[in-house]
Amino acid sequence: MVKKVQKTAGKSTKAAAGSNSPLSGAIRDSAQQIWLAGLGAFSKAQEEGGKVFETLVKEGLSIQRKTQSVAEERINEATSRVSHMANDISSKAQGQWDKLENIFEERVAKALGKLGVPAARDVEALVARIDELGRMVQEMSGLTPAKPARKPAAKPAAKAAAAPRKAPARKAPARKKAA
Repeated sequence: MVKKVQKTAGKSTKAAAGSNSPLSGAIRDSAQQIWLAGLGAFSKAQEEGGKVFETLVKEGLSIQRKTQSVAEERINEATSRVSHMANDISSKAQGQWDKLENIFEERVAKALGKLGVPAARDVEALVARIDELGRMVQEMSGLTPAKPARKPAAKPAAKAAAAPRKAPARKAPARKKAA
């Protein structure tokens, strides 16, 4: 086609100025062929374009499903790890709080002991001993037994737990009855 244009261009430049020159006909034919080729390509793209588009949509949907399943697996793994770590940290923290509480209770009990404050067990032992002594006095004097002394109101468990553990008070040896 280029040779055809060159041959006609070389023959006459005067004819190129006219409307019926072979150069203008060659250009017109060439433009017509380009136009028809473009229309053919457009038609082909329309026919196969729909099929290609549908194929791409199906492949995209498949990839999206795979990606979502992988992402969900990873999220579940991460959630499991974080939950496990939180449980470990919580149990360690609870253990530390328990140790701290025990240390605090021991120090408070030691401080109260240094100040001479009797523990709940000491008070209960004294009440029991007083009751026993009261019965012994009543038996010796020949009086009828009176109601036993009231026990002190129960103290909260925290105070009882904070009290140092001491051996119970020794009972006084029983005296023989005087005749």
